[in-house]
Amino acid sequence: MAIGIGRRQFISVLGGSAFALPIAARAQQPAMPVIGFLHSEPPDPVRGQMAAFQRALNEAGYTEGQNVAIEYRWAEGQFDRVPALLADLVRRQVAVIVTGGGTVMAAKAAGVTIPTIFTTGGDPVQQGLVASLSRPGGNMTGVVFFVTAMGPKELEMLLAAVPTAMLIGFFEQSGLSVCELPNRRT
Repeated sequence: MAIGIGRRQFISVLGGSAFALPIAARAQQPAMPVIGFLHSEPPDPVRGQMAAFQRALNEAGYTEGQNVAIEYRWAEGQFDRVPALLADLVRRQVAVIVTGGGTVMAAKAAGVTIPTIFTTGGDPVQQGLVASLSRPGGNMTGVVFFVTAMGPKELEMLLAAVPTAMLIGFFEQSGLSVCELPNRRT
């Protein structure tokens, strides 16, 4: 025995399915990941770093507003604001926290369990941020700029290139510094 379906019934079932399909498809899309970005300074001085960060995200296939969201928090040089800003990112349940400036130690001290990526100029092992450089362990990892550790090596290379140097000048955040090298041969 064959069961018949009328033309009107067929069209209404097909039309209803076509209407429900986009709603179901939208409901199944995964939520957009959110990156929490926390920095101790205001945005203006770190615009170059921000541009590099966004370029790297784009190269990895992430475009802000399309397939990743970024929640920016700026302490504006007021370090007493950092714990509250960090707590806000944790409350938002961001997927990862990117820290810069003086916020790294606050993230570690707060015991944040969200994966955290940091930049630091010091030794992260000595600072207690990670267990070792090769195997950081825990939820923190980052980029290290061994500025202080590289100073002696850079000076050694400079003196090898210019063995008769008696004075060396270098720029610091505070301005120009000059170092006189005693006991150098001329």
